[in-house]
Amino acid sequence: MSWAWFYLPLRLLMAVGLCHAIRAPTSTFRSDLFNFYHSLILADGKETTVHLLKDIPKRYYFVLEEGRAPAPFTITVTPCDVPIEWSILRHKAAASFLGKAAHGDHDTQEIAKSQKAPSTASTIFNYKGNSVETYVGMSYYSALYMLEFLSTERDTHITVYLTTDTTSGHLYPELPLDPRIDIIGIGHTTVTLAWKHSPSVLQHRENIQYCLLVNEKHNYKSLCAAETAIRSSGMKVPPMLALSLSPYLLEPQQVMILSNSELSIINRASSGEVRQICVGTKNTYTVPSLSASTQYYFDVFVVNLLTNASAAYTGTFARTLEEPEPKLTELKDGKVIQVVLDGKKQKVYSLQYQARHKRIQFTFQSCRGQVQVHITKNGKTVTSENVSGLRYFSLKGNLLDTYLVQLRSTEQSNSSVKVQVSSHFHKPLFPLLPDSLKIKSFSKLRTCNSVTIAWLGTQEESKYCVYKKRIEEDQVWTELQSADRCAGPESRHRAEKVLCKYFHDINLQRAVTTETIKGLDAGTLYLFDVYLMGPSGIPIRYYSKVVKTRKKC
Repeated sequence: MSWAWFYLPLRLLMAVGLCHAIRAPTSTFRSDLFNFYHSLILADGKETTVHLLKDIPKRYYFVLEEGRAPAPFTITVTPCDVPIEWSILRHKAAASFLGKAAHGDHDTQEIAKSQKAPSTASTIFNYKGNSVETYVGMSYYSALYMLEFLSTERDTHITVYLTTDTTSGHLYPELPLDPRIDIIGIGHTTVTLAWKHSPSVLQHRENIQYCLLVNEKHNYKSLCAAETAIRSSGMKVPPMLALSLSPYLLEPQQVMILSNSELSIINRASSGEVRQICVGTKNTYTVPSLSASTQYYFDVFVVNLLTNASAAYTGTFARTLEEPEPKLTELKDGKVIQVVLDGKKQKVYSLQYQARHKRIQFTFQSCRGQVQVHITKNGKTVTSENVSGLRYFSLKGNLLDTYLVQLRSTEQSNSSVKVQVSSHFHKPLFPLLPDSLKIKSFSKLRTCNSVTIAWLGTQEESKYCVYKKRIEEDQVWTELQSADRCAGPESRHRAEKVLCKYFHDINLQRAVTTETIKGLDAGTLYLFDVYLMGPSGIPIRYYSKVVKTRKKC
């Protein structure tokens, strides 16, 4: 890299008495030396964000002034995206200057003598990479220092922290002597992590916390690098302070999960998801809701809530266990089974059937929630769709064809479904259904003590039973969501029964029946249910209807 731009004004400064300025009072030394470079002075005791353009070096300066005691200083540089090159140059080299890197790296080089430059400047530290690097130095004389930064890959940004006050504590939280993250447990959908406490957590418990970052791509060497990567995928990431204190700053593509004083933010993008989880000051955590047989990368950051500065533990990775082969349940011809599906774990339930006839029919009755049904014949998919209510699939094949039915809940809550396979089409287990299973109420026929409802019937004579239940305003959603449409009238309290009647009509356009339920209380909510009882006795429950009687008549 060329230093011509720098050495020209430096020689000019020297020509007007640089050496004299160093001996002068410190205020004169500072004003004379930086008369033309105020915008490039690196602030002391403050983290500075530096934006770098590709292949264009950027330089910052600072002064260590002569005093009674040696002048210590610490420089910490955090790359936020790609590897960078940075170096420290000291002007007017003195034998009394001592300096060393706080921790080593195979890319770190400390050069003791000048590099083909005038004798007034020497490179005392050089680094290339994307790790957070800290340099600690000491000087006994006033001196001018220059930091030069270069990115050769692309435009990026970094943070730089300079301090000459080593007595008031560090901006960055401290890492333990062993900053590794240990994997202490691996499951199908969980990984348990443990790490040694940061000395900063033990000293300033109320201002420090641990935050985890989980993703499927790679580890991050700094929180700055992690947030930059997330932003590059098209998502805005709130600062760590907002992460821990203000969940209202979340973007629409972020999902917040808050439980047991833990804040988890999942950033969803086309490239996958990145989870940020802040866990307070505990140093073990079980990461939940992972996918089976998937490799994840885990990073732990210790964050200072007052300054927003952080330090990164050494990242690790682990692969979750493979999902065990699902147990196959054999379906028997004509027999109905009910399956409960776990919506949170999204497990697949598998049923197998070997055909005894060329034509068969699968029947699915959704009892609660919506269910995804996937059917294969001899390994080839024949149908796949979501089912709610009652659904038939008539399939044609050969004798001894093997059918595999896979069921999965499409919701986060549990779902349940009844399944039947039969080759006897002339003996349907489920009754003939109308075009709609909705119950209609008539506002004009609603009074203070009565409600009129209507529902569709079929051409087949069937038994219909009506039930009512008094409910409160805050029970409506729960009653409608938790209704088990496979449960029959036997599950209802006897006092809730209104009536049972038989009904049918050859003309489907006239297959409608109404019923007026009397003896109700004014201004009260009621839940109405209708059950269709077929010849086999298996009930079909219409969708519940909530109606409120008039308050004044």
